[in-house]
Amino acid sequence: MAEIVNLNRARKARGRAEKDKVADANRIAFGTPKALRKLGEAKKDKAEQRLSGHRLKDKDDHN
Repeated sequence: MAEIVNLNRARKARGRAEKDKVADANRIAFGTPKALRKLGEAKKDKAEQRLSGHRLKDKDDHN
């Protein structure tokens, strides 16, 4: 015998599961504290400055 399924409950459960999946993605994307975001940006900027400092100048560039 087949199991009886309440369609309203199934629909709502599926909607909650989708919302939970979106919430998990948002927690990862926006859940980092401000201090850690700033630290990551500072490290990236420092690495870019260091890399640009080691670049050789082009022959056309007279700066």
